[in-house]
Amino acid sequence: MSTHDEHEQEAEPESGREPEPDGGVKQSKPLESASAAINEQFESIKATRRRRAVGWLGLIAGLAFLTAQGLVAAEFDDTDFGWAHFYSRLGDYFPTTTYFEFIPGIPGIPFLDVATYWEFMVQLELLYDPDIGGLIFQFPPNFSDIYAFFFQEMGMFAIFGEAGITLAIGFVGTIFGFPLALLFGVLGSERVTRFPFNFIFRATMSFIRAVPAIVWTLIFVALVGLGAAAATVAIAFNTIGNLGRLFVDELEEIEDGPIEAMTTTGANKPQIVVFGMLSQVRTSFIAWTLYIFEINVRAAVTVGVVGAGGLGTVVVNQENLRNFENMMATLIAIFILIILVELFSQRLRARLRSDEERMSWRELLFGFPKRFADSMVR
Repeated sequence: MSTHDEHEQEAEPESGREPEPDGGVKQSKPLESASAAINEQFESIKATRRRRAVGWLGLIAGLAFLTAQGLVAAEFDDTDFGWAHFYSRLGDYFPTTTYFEFIPGIPGIPFLDVATYWEFMVQLELLYDPDIGGLIFQFPPNFSDIYAFFFQEMGMFAIFGEAGITLAIGFVGTIFGFPLALLFGVLGSERVTRFPFNFIFRATMSFIRAVPAIVWTLIFVALVGLGAAAATVAIAFNTIGNLGRLFVDELEEIEDGPIEAMTTTGANKPQIVVFGMLSQVRTSFIAWTLYIFEINVRAAVTVGVVGAGGLGTVVVNQENLRNFENMMATLIAIFILIILVELFSQRLRARLRSDEERMSWRELLFGFPKRFADSMVR
């Protein structure tokens, strides 16, 4: 047999063929097997999609059923909203006036009477107390008055009038609650305290979160009396549950590398917690604390409804007197306070991010209109 014939015989098995007894060649079926596997996989994908579609339809139907049950429980089926009556009462909240009546030949333009709101804000000193502010905003400056502003009148919050009381409740409540929130958050992490001992701290924070801040205020009224002090203690207590839970979640997601490295060097448990764990979540802890501060300022408005002082108390008093215009003016003051706190907190959190360009405080305060305009045209 020639060398050429030997090469042909060796190549036959690689071609996927094998000789038959009669000297012919038998075809193998790899292509048919691959096609069958692809078809089977395709049918499996279609079946999975059908099951998902049925599952989503079932979920939507279940939510619709529960919503209908909830509407009945909330007595929506027996409620007549009375849109015509609602529309007629809008004037009690939004007083109107006519502008540009003094221009000859041009009829006045009816619009919201903003001056009514502003007059009430000034009268009740909702956003600014001129007596306290007069100690510092004078020219030439009087250093004795400036000293009285900071150390005698304690005017840092008092200068903002009723809004300052609300802001002080949220701020001091956050400061008082932070240490215990940090302690409970660290001890509640399973990386620090083994189960089930860590569950003691988790359960305590869950219990605190289960009770709203306004209820805690009613409880602490019996201890410290009715006023802003009770609200501050309630906000601080509520901070332990809310902020501590966020701290626990952050500690559960940290990297194990630094912890293992410190363990191999013989570091003790406090050193591992401080330098191996808390050092990884320092920035996120500060960001979460600022976020909780925003929530606490909002909660300070709510607890003011029960007589804790601040803008919340003004709202409920004006509602009881049926002075809905004044109540709406107070709500506008609340909106101004909340939006300013949120802007301050948001920009401060942005400065903590290493990947974002840092801005000076001057640019942060006076460059807001330009940044707002740039974001609107993107």
